[in-house]
Amino acid sequence: MSLKIRRTLKRILVYMLLILLAFMIQTGVFPLLPVFSSVPNLLLILTFSLGFIYGSVTGMLCGLFAGILMDLFSGGPFGFYSLVFIYIGYFNGIFTKYYYDDFITLPLILCGINELAYHLYIYVARFLVRGKLDIGFYFVDIILPELLFSLIVTLFIYRIFLKANKRLDTIEQKRGQNVA
Repeated sequence: MSLKIRRTLKRILVYMLLILLAFMIQTGVFPLLPVFSSVPNLLLILTFSLGFIYGSVTGMLCGLFAGILMDLFSGGPFGFYSLVFIYIGYFNGIFTKYYYDDFITLPLILCGINELAYHLYIYVARFLVRGKLDIGFYFVDIILPELLFSLIVTLFIYRIFLKANKRLDTIEQKRGQNVA
């Protein structure tokens, strides 16, 4: 197996492990903490971060895996979450050309837009279709707390993703050098 294929497989494995860890924390740990009235969407943060850092293809693949996990454990129609996470990964990948390591403003703006788009998608597909028109209640009690909590968590997690990705890049560069 070539070195490039091994690097790609290693990255995919790391991303899958990150998504599994984010899923377990989001669905298993945060709901058990009585302090939090809402839960940050770690899968959404991970999907948009990797899409923003590495491009649309990586974002879409991470979105697909995150969406499949959500679909498997949500009890709704299969593909419901996969669709929105794939779109989030793709659209954030468009902003890769504006990616800078120390630039945190654009990722925070993208996080806010992604959270709003995600929740509006859920509102339209799950509530509006059934005639539940109280978007004010949904916005104030569900969207706004999760949006604020996700923005706060993004400040910390995005930097961790950056450091982890830089570490992976340096490891790959060191292994790729020919030592004579």
